[in-house]
Amino acid sequence: MSEAVKAPGLTARSGDANRWKALVFIALAQLMVVLDSTIVNIALPSAQKDLGISDGNRQWVVTAYALAFGGLLLFGGRIADKWGRRRAFLTGLVGFALASALGGLATSGPMMFGARALQGVFGALLAPAALSLLAVMFTDARERAKAFGIYGAIAGGGGAVGLILGGFLTEYLDWRWTFFVNVPFAVVAALGATLVIREPEGGRNRSPLDIPGVLLSTLGLVALVYGFTRAESDGWGDAVTVSMFVASVVLLLAFVLVESRVKAPLLPLRVVRDRNRGGIYLSLGLAIIGMFGLFLFLTYYLQIVKGYTPVKTGFAFLPMVAGMITGSTQIGARLMTRVRPRLLMGPGFLVAGLGMLLLTQLEIGSSYATLLLPAMVLLGLGMGTAFMPAMSLATQGVEPRDAGVASAMVNTSQQVGGAIGTALLNTIAASAKTSYFNDHVGGALTKPQQQLLGLQSMVHGYTSAIALAVGILGVASLIAFTFVNAGRPGSVTVASGTGAEDEVPVPVVAH
Repeated sequence: MSEAVKAPGLTARSGDANRWKALVFIALAQLMVVLDSTIVNIALPSAQKDLGISDGNRQWVVTAYALAFGGLLLFGGRIADKWGRRRAFLTGLVGFALASALGGLATSGPMMFGARALQGVFGALLAPAALSLLAVMFTDARERAKAFGIYGAIAGGGGAVGLILGGFLTEYLDWRWTFFVNVPFAVVAALGATLVIREPEGGRNRSPLDIPGVLLSTLGLVALVYGFTRAESDGWGDAVTVSMFVASVVLLLAFVLVESRVKAPLLPLRVVRDRNRGGIYLSLGLAIIGMFGLFLFLTYYLQIVKGYTPVKTGFAFLPMVAGMITGSTQIGARLMTRVRPRLLMGPGFLVAGLGMLLLTQLEIGSSYATLLLPAMVLLGLGMGTAFMPAMSLATQGVEPRDAGVASAMVNTSQQVGGAIGTALLNTIAASAKTSYFNDHVGGALTKPQQQLLGLQSMVHGYTSAIALAVGILGVASLIAFTFVNAGRPGSVTVASGTGAEDEVPVPVVAH
């Protein structure tokens, strides 16, 4: 049977019968990495007490992971391209499991910090390898939509699931299980991957490694992430904070200059020059800024203001998780082959922004059912709908030899966005809280009145930061509408002769 004409970048359905089984284990590994970004936060107070970590040093439990993960992602993506994505995936899984076990067995603060840094190192290898495996295994437009719908739901909702699981493990077992739980995840994913993942032949990048690019990108990203982390604890005017930002700008500019001149760059500029990918990296990073800050604020609001237990707090986030899964697998995946990606991403970020806007109405006595529940559902639906086409389009059309580093850029935008979001929104919240307290302290004469004012100030700080997050999501939506101009998967864009462009469906017939 003769084949119908194929659109550029489209292929017939893959002949690998195990690709859907492989998706299960790739998704499981991704869930483990995403869970780890929030599951440890709930366990941190208990771990700090047991290990005798000071208040000044406790941030390193989070920072050590973030620095290693964020700083090494581009390097990890290129290693996956060069070494083989399946091998990088398995190595990342094994290393992450061993580092997690070390964290669970930690007997001191430095041992914990080291384990977290190792988790970040292997996570930086695992995350881009997982996404790039999907990119090269699922090439048919409809199958790709379904696969990335599942992956997008996990990437978006995994952090909230981590809050639930972290609450259960900490409250009913021990904080150490927030680390040990990664071991069975990794073992199952590694065994399954060994049996069913078959990376397509070809597509490896066998060029020599760009050592100057590795050093400049790693140091630049580490300086950037640490700068925002430091700003959260020591302020934006702190000398070390400012010097980190200056160093980051200099290093990353030098990185771009080097990449434009070397023969085998770590990050080929063709990957980020593409209008669609550039728009996706930028809009995703901005959206994550809002999301990470929100997770933190709502966790504190529910536990400190409303008095929820860790487990109840985790369950309170379930509607957001359900919304993300629905948005990604039922809305995004079903519509992706019918409408342009920007018509999912732009409105998705706006719907999420509407959910955020509702949360600016938070008060001490706000009802979960009438305010928080609808806000979380809207936020989840919007993010899930936007994340799904973004994850797919970020690696669509990229050369196979660049799939790993293109995937790493997705994770880098998320990781840097998370660091910025936590620092920036926390700083806004703290400033607004102090200002509100100082303006009203004159009327709080009794101890109960002062305690009430303390809670009111805290909530005011949260709503002020959330209002900024609404604006950030609005900018993310505008970027998606403006930059992302790709057509529907399964169609090609042709000139109509009038200066406009039309989409023409192109049938893809299997052999």
